[in-house]
Amino acid sequence: MAREQLSDTTFSWNGFTDRPELAAALAGLVAGRLTRAIAERGTGLLAVSGGTTPAKFFAALSQIPIAWDKITVTLVDERFVPASSPRSNAGLVAANLLQNAAAAARFVPLYHEATSIETAAASDDAALQLLPWPLDVVVLGMGGDGHTASFFPDADDLATLLDPSSPRIVLPVHAASAGEPRLTLSLARIVAAGFIALHIEGQEKRSAFENAMRPGPPRPIRAVLEAAPRAVEVFWAP
Repeated sequence: MAREQLSDTTFSWNGFTDRPELAAALAGLVAGRLTRAIAERGTGLLAVSGGTTPAKFFAALSQIPIAWDKITVTLVDERFVPASSPRSNAGLVAANLLQNAAAAARFVPLYHEATSIETAAASDDAALQLLPWPLDVVVLGMGGDGHTASFFPDADDLATLLDPSSPRIVLPVHAASAGEPRLTLSLARIVAAGFIALHIEGQEKRSAFENAMRPGPPRPIRAVLEAAPRAVEVFWAP
């Protein structure tokens, strides 16, 4: 059960006493949304984020016995590294989510070998056209700098990345703070999801979120929340 619930025009805050409690609650809600999507249209489409934060959530979700064979999982964003790299989001998903009951899900990665990040993004953009859009559920993360997906504050051509009317599905990202080139779903595809969750943990991330929501130059996470047609559900635990 949430211990702290706040609301804003752009988000609803769900605070939990600890991270396992958060993971179980978010997993149950995501599973319910996917089950509803399967009942309504015969399939479910889920996009998840990487990093260290979602491991417990992935493990909890993987054990919920829903119709995983009717669910497609993809990534919100990915580093331009192979799945064997410890920095790969695909590797994290394979090790923590695509296990147990969720092993039956179809996984569509973003990374593949290409001569450049631009070539990879164009190829992904064509391939992902075949997925059953829109997303039923997207689970975002957030960095201490206020970035979400791979919308880094110092990204080249950030305005293009944050264009809510972009026709693209996947975009290439170059940002010095990112460490390597990245691939990201476009803002337009993210905010069109039936359910959007932001999963953050720790006091540092809470402070970063609160700072991003204050008046002033918009941080990427605030741009996403303001572009979303419905309130984003924020899940936080210390």
